Amino acid sequence: MSIDKQAEDTAVADLLPNEPVRSLAPYKQGKSEAAGHADPIKVSSNESPLGASPRALEAYRKVGDSLFRYPNGAQTELRQALGEVFDLNPDQIVCGNGSEEVQSLLIRAFVSPGDEVIVSEHAFVMARIHATVQGAKIVDAPEPNHRTDVDEILNRVSPSTRMIVLASPNNPIGDYLPKPEFDRLVRAVPPHVIIVYDGAYADFVTEPDFTHGFEYVSKHRNVVVTRTFSKLYGLAGLRIGWMYGDMSVIEPVQRIRTPFNANIAALAAAEAAVRDVDHAARVRDHNSAWLKRIRTHLEQIGLDVFPTVANFYLIRFPDEGPHTAQKAYQHLMAAGIIPRPVNAGGPSGSLRITVGLDHENEAVLNALTTFMEA
Repeated sequence: MSIDKQAEDTAVADLLPNEPVRSLAPYKQGKSEAAGHADPIKVSSNESPLGASPRALEAYRKVGDSLFRYPNGAQTELRQALGEVFDLNPDQIVCGNGSEEVQSLLIRAFVSPGDEVIVSEHAFVMARIHATVQGAKIVDAPEPNHRTDVDEILNRVSPSTRMIVLASPNNPIGDYLPKPEFDRLVRAVPPHVIIVYDGAYADFVTEPDFTHGFEYVSKHRNVVVTRTFSKLYGLAGLRIGWMYGDMSVIEPVQRIRTPFNANIAALAAAEAAVRDVDHAARVRDHNSAWLKRIRTHLEQIGLDVFPTVANFYLIRFPDEGPHTAQKAYQHLMAAGIIPRPVNAGGPSGSLRITVGLDHENEAVLNALTTFMEA
């Protein structure tokens, strides 16, 4: 080997990232293109088909002349709006660059190398990634019934457990943890173990036995709720989310939060969006009505659909024969429809599809009907 080659190999070795990072695979986003279709139907990323509130769009445009200014680092107006709409203490709210960032801040503030972080099977994958980079040991809690399983979590709590991360509703299933079960989890978990309750899809849920988690914060200092504006509110492109927790949790997070982690346009649009409760209701009603219609239709043509309360649905296909998930995926893509295949991170042989606009949902149902009849 030449001296130059040895020097090059040494230089590459010196640039290796730390060991936890080397163990990770890059996050894969959903596709946005379908060959042969200039304007495909994209139902792979759980975005809001009705878009942002008109009030949010107006607020977004108004701040255009102020882009040279730093945003309000205290996030005062948005925290106040969230407090008023959800009946929360604004001082206990922290906003960030999506709910993913506030979860990463929680992990950085409270998890040390060697701590154990229990991650429910269908929690958001980024929590697992951030905890891994922090040097934590990830402890997986299976969801045998396709929703967070309290017993599976409690059986894994040890003296080294520092945090529990769960999603309700979860993804890619779309099922939720009933309030009595969350009660049982909170009562059984030691008070020094932080429970991160990810409610990214909670805005869509209307079931009477569902809890948004906010009411637990005042009684249990270790419960923290994270939410996003990317789903029901249609602000995915602005990357804005928030968390609600006890001040003993909020204060450490504020110490490490960068001063301007939420940009001026996102703060303005999100404030207007959360105050437009009528638009939020229209989105929720549209989603609920279509979920019922979609499930009925798909079951009639012989497809297995998981129960869901989110803005997407998961279809399980046979492992063999003419109607596998891979063949369904190819059929939909050929029709200009982009679903999300589910392999690692969900039940195998499945496709996840977002509830879209009326004509998009009709196109999906027609394509799947043609596929099953072929």
